[in-house]
Amino acid sequence: MACRIGELVLACRDPEALARFWCEVLDFVVLDREEDCVEIGTREGFGGPQPTIIFSRDDEPKKADLRLHIDLNATDRDQDAELERLLAAGAVPADVGQTGEESWHVLADPEGNEFCLLKARIAPV
Repeated sequence: MACRIGELVLACRDPEALARFWCEVLDFVVLDREEDCVEIGTREGFGGPQPTIIFSRDDEPKKADLRLHIDLNATDRDQDAELERLLAAGAVPADVGQTGEESWHVLADPEGNEFCLLKARIAPV
């Protein structure tokens, strides 16, 4: 028997704002709210086809690049169209030392957490 990822937890200053951003990016919904946490995921909820994400309030500013980041693939449009959608949702380009020749785009969410938009499209879950 193996494990699978059930939840990802991200410390942030504004759980509600970050949950809204990532719900729009991933087509997730808010599953639960507690005092300083917001959990989002697919409509199937926890244990469904994808891990849920919990945004947990942490008033300390981000100190360094994350050692783990999210890679995204568009499901219903090409990379350029998806890049436009992500930028309109509030993502910003991020420089982590890339050369400009990469096939992916490095972006940051509204709190500066880096993620990549890859070129390949994948089927929706």
